[in-house]
Amino acid sequence: MSTLDWIVLIVTLTGIISYGLYKSRTSKTLEGYFLSNRSLPWYLVLLSIMGTQASAITFLSAPGQAFTDGMRFVQYYFGLPLAMVILCITFVPLYNKLQVFTAYEFLEKRFDHRTRTFTSFLFLLSRGLSTGVSIYAPSIILSSLLGWDIFWTNIVMGGLLIIYTVSGGAKAVAYTQKIQMVIIFVGMFTAGYCMVHYLPLGVGFKQALQLSGAGGKLNVITTGFTKSGFDWKDKYNIISGLIGGFFLALSYFGTDQSQVGRYLTAKDTSSSKIGLLINGLVKVPMQFLILLLGAMLFAFYQFNAAPVFFNKALADNAHKTVYDKPLASLEKDYYNQQIQQQTNSRLYLTNTTDPVLKGKVKEGAAKLASIQKQYKATLQKALPDADTNDTNYIFLRFVIDFLPKGLVGLLIAIIFMSAWGSIAAALNALASCTMIDFHRRIKKDYTRFEHQEAINTYEYKTSKYYTLAWGIFAIITAELSSGIGSLIEAVNIMGSLFYGVILGIFLVGFYLKSIKGNAVFYAAIISEVIVITFFTLDKYNIIGLGFLWLNVVGALSVVIISRILKVFI
Repeated sequence: MSTLDWIVLIVTLTGIISYGLYKSRTSKTLEGYFLSNRSLPWYLVLLSIMGTQASAITFLSAPGQAFTDGMRFVQYYFGLPLAMVILCITFVPLYNKLQVFTAYEFLEKRFDHRTRTFTSFLFLLSRGLSTGVSIYAPSIILSSLLGWDIFWTNIVMGGLLIIYTVSGGAKAVAYTQKIQMVIIFVGMFTAGYCMVHYLPLGVGFKQALQLSGAGGKLNVITTGFTKSGFDWKDKYNIISGLIGGFFLALSYFGTDQSQVGRYLTAKDTSSSKIGLLINGLVKVPMQFLILLLGAMLFAFYQFNAAPVFFNKALADNAHKTVYDKPLASLEKDYYNQQIQQQTNSRLYLTNTTDPVLKGKVKEGAAKLASIQKQYKATLQKALPDADTNDTNYIFLRFVIDFLPKGLVGLLIAIIFMSAWGSIAAALNALASCTMIDFHRRIKKDYTRFEHQEAINTYEYKTSKYYTLAWGIFAIITAELSSGIGSLIEAVNIMGSLFYGVILGIFLVGFYLKSIKGNAVFYAAIISEVIVITFFTLDKYNIIGLGFLWLNVVGALSVVIISRILKVFI
């Protein structure tokens, strides 16, 4: 990056962090540290909810996901609006009425302490792991920019995040995310404008869409049906999105403390509901536009030189091995095929109704993909331990190679800020669950304290230590995240392993009043084993089941098994 980019990056990050810490001054109690004294207006609740979802993974990995697999990933969010309505009717009024710190306090009141502890443990495990992956995402950027080893960049990124989160608490997260979201939307729109602006004369947004469609990247709606019937292994289609996505969204927003904690900061129930409902309305179009960037990037690279492999640092290291000549040969083949593809694209735009010309564009894209596959195979031979999945580097490489000076620094700052906002919210939620659901219950003897103020101070300081501990855990997880592929997929798969079971417990609690603690506790354990079994069988291709369906399996298993166990227990 240029000197101007570094100045923009540093000034933007420093300004946002300073503003968040300044606004985070609050009472030194758990109510203030975790819930911002339940004082935030609806628009801050909305931006905090959106900012917690929109991590660096969203802006770093989603365009790459669309670039490689098309826009069908947007169907993953189709069940979200309905989930927001259900939450506002059922979950939100109850949480506000009980004045809980965490969602899992309700489970002890409804069932027993074992059910509460087990559910909170599942949340801590799933959110702790996914937070580590979220730290890994901005570390990729720093590693690419500075050429640092990813091991040290994870430590640097995680360390900065820990300092920020420990110092600020929930209020810093909310106020920082307010500015973040505005800058993020401006920056992403600017990146999209530049993609279209840099296209050849006579090729505009409409033509770019036509090229993306010819390349199979505008597959927004897919049914999941093939000649042999419905493909249960297909990860993204309208049916899995509406059903599996609904169950996942209901669990994420209704039972995941990183989100529940965001709308518990609202000053009243109406503010919580408005924040959630507007989020349900804007999330799908927002994700559509982010994925559209990837489709536009595909069209952009039909006319501009694209690297055969987008992780430049890894490719440079591979060239230092004995595989330098084979890699150089494949790069030459890729360059020649790109020239041919430019010709195919120009011819297609002269007559977009000609199926032969459209077929040539698709065929050319397939040839480029074949060369890329050979290149990655050679890379793997040159560097056996390296991660050759470059999906997460596609958008970043465009930003670094093509955007004007100053704007590169702003886009990088945006990705950093989105990471910090979502990770800070997650660490805050992890610490609150540890403190409220475990520490308070284990250490009940506060008789050594002379007055309530001393207890408040003790719990406030202890909560900061728990935030620090979870930050360290997340860094360790980030160190183990290399090679997991598309980060946006990895995070959602991790959530799907646990969210369905957690949701099932809450559904029983809300709607099946006759079922008591023993039945739901054992049903939850059995259901979690079932979910992990299904996931393992799918991983080894023994069965075919897309990960979104794991949310449905988990939730329904808890409901059905608890009803059966009720007869015997």
